[in-house]
Amino acid sequence: MQRIPILQIGRRLLVTIQVDLLDQTALALQEDLSNKIERTGATGVLIDISALEIVDSFIGRMLAHISSIASVLGATTVVVGMQPAVAITLVELGMSLDGVRTALNVERGMAVLDQANEELSHDDDHDGQ
Repeated sequence: MQRIPILQIGRRLLVTIQVDLLDQTALALQEDLSNKIERTGATGVLIDISALEIVDSFIGRMLAHISSIASVLGATTVVVGMQPAVAITLVELGMSLDGVRTALNVERGMAVLDQANEELSHDDDHDGQ
């Protein structure tokens, strides 16, 4: 079974999906990513899906699940690089990917993670007062 590499950049994890995601590969990614978040204490996850031309409802649900799991483990997830055809397909399937942050590209995705990290730090400052 093919595995998707997960790169660590500081307190962030970068996942670049360069192949069509088969169901087993997506499940393995979910498990690998949750283990890596727990092991590294990552606060942000960026998933680049710009190479994906086709996404079915299972993969859409997996992206939502990965985001939810990361959130429970204390990390913010941003999905970047979604092709217009993929976005249209997800909407046609009735999948709004609630709770999944998106950005057009990696640069904007990093900015979203920076903003989320600032909001979290700001909330932590107010909790201690």
